Amino acid sequence: MAKALLGAVGAPAHHQYELATLRRRVADLQAEVARLQSENDALNAALSERVDALNPDDLLESVSH
Repeated sequence: MAKALLGAVGAPAHHQYELATLRRRVADLQAEVARLQSENDALNAALSERVDALNPDDLLESVSH
């Protein structure tokens, strides 16, 4: 019975450690998502600028190679 009680007492500390680990992991993943979103936004802006700068003539290939 004493072992069961000690096990029950030790369990919350283990769960608290696991919870803290998971919260850190979630925070790390949220930071990674924010970084990737920012990078994606910058790439989309750069692509939009390049597309806006295109002329229709730029899209035509020369037929006389």
